Amino acid sequence: MSIFKKSSNKAEPVLGFGESLAVLIVILCILGYLIIFAKQEPQAPLFIAFTVLAVYGKLRGFKWDTVMDGMRSGLRAGVDPLVIFLSIGVLIATWIFSGTIPTIMYFGFKIISVQFFLPTVFIVCTLVGVACGSSFTTVSTMGIAFVGIGATLKINPGLTAGVIVSGAFCGSNISPLSGTTNLAASVSHISIYEHIRSLLITDLPAWTICVVLYTVLGLNSKQVSLSAVHHMMNGLANGFWISGWALLPVVLLIVLAILQVPAIPSLGLGSLFAAFLGWTHAPATSITTITKTIMMGYVSHTGNKTIDTLLSKGGIASMLTSLALIVFALALGGLLIKFNIINTIIEHLSGIVKTPGRLSLATAITCVGVNLIVGEHYLAIILPGQSFIKSFDRLGLKRKFMARILNDAGAAVNAIVPWSVSGVFIAGALQINPLRFIPWAFFPFIVTILVIAVGFFLKPTDQTAADAVTE
Repeated sequence: MSIFKKSSNKAEPVLGFGESLAVLIVILCILGYLIIFAKQEPQAPLFIAFTVLAVYGKLRGFKWDTVMDGMRSGLRAGVDPLVIFLSIGVLIATWIFSGTIPTIMYFGFKIISVQFFLPTVFIVCTLVGVACGSSFTTVSTMGIAFVGIGATLKINPGLTAGVIVSGAFCGSNISPLSGTTNLAASVSHISIYEHIRSLLITDLPAWTICVVLYTVLGLNSKQVSLSAVHHMMNGLANGFWISGWALLPVVLLIVLAILQVPAIPSLGLGSLFAAFLGWTHAPATSITTITKTIMMGYVSHTGNKTIDTLLSKGGIASMLTSLALIVFALALGGLLIKFNIINTIIEHLSGIVKTPGRLSLATAITCVGVNLIVGEHYLAIILPGQSFIKSFDRLGLKRKFMARILNDAGAAVNAIVPWSVSGVFIAGALQINPLRFIPWAFFPFIVTILVIAVGFFLKPTDQTAADAVTE
């Protein structure tokens, strides 16, 4: 039997389940081999996969207009993340210029010990993630400061980054201000607070396990010379404005989040305020220097090689490589959706699930699969949610159960996919290869396992559904 399904419409083919699955496997093999085994940067593999899929679509019978429409629709879905990326590049540069990030690092050295550094980072990033509702903001602000502290304490940068990612995404997951959390609740047609209460069933145990694991890892950390820490603190004090006033941009960002100001204007206001604050401390700084910092990033000249390396970053230009990657990833995802490949597979899965456990597993696998193929966390929530909501209703399962899976296996997992929106952003902001921090980002792994396991204990809420399950 051929895997090709004949279409009744000669102009546009219809890809069957077998063919769709074969295409996805080929795409994953291209990406997996080049990125993981050949250790290539993701941009070229994504470009190759996109080109291969576009040519295959044309040979299969799709019009070039259809191919271009798929690419455009994919890119439209990523306009907000692209602008957020550029805005965070500006935020990083201005927060270094204003002394905000150096101040966080300076006081961090005073209160953090080597043994308890990892659990402290995890807890703080969780709290900041809950407060601001943005894992990206947490990574690009507190994350950069903690990476600097960790480097001075001789802790593996990949481990430090993994802890930061775990905390940031855990906090964002359970925050009523989070865009992905609100989206999961919206797709499931439940209230945000009902959704968060449901999330705590899996996220709180996952958080506790992470605290224990990071504490154990931290206790095995080697002691470092206090002279290195003092040398770093002196370098920060001599090269930057270290003051409680420098933390005002952090306060502003949290206030804007509480007021539910959208991410893009919040980041813009936070950057402009930080630039103004830095200028008030150093009024001799010209507007040309400030705008150059916004474009090219901040360049540290303290004379301390470690500090200058850690705090010479940010700016619009620093995000352009990441933007190129996201463009190709979104274009590839757009084609997969336009060719109806993803929907075909999801519909096939939704048609064979007959028990709560299998349904939960299928939904989680689909969320992870969309992350792997498309790399976009919003689509990893929307597509499975729209596809499986009727299956949850048919089995008599509360929709909050589906929302929990969408959040845990959809939004959180995006952080541990090297070519995803989150994976690319984290790598760019912290300047670290995704494959170095992913093994240490425990939260997305643990919470996904837990949400699948809990699914096998779900019970229908009405007798009709219960009878359907037992048949």
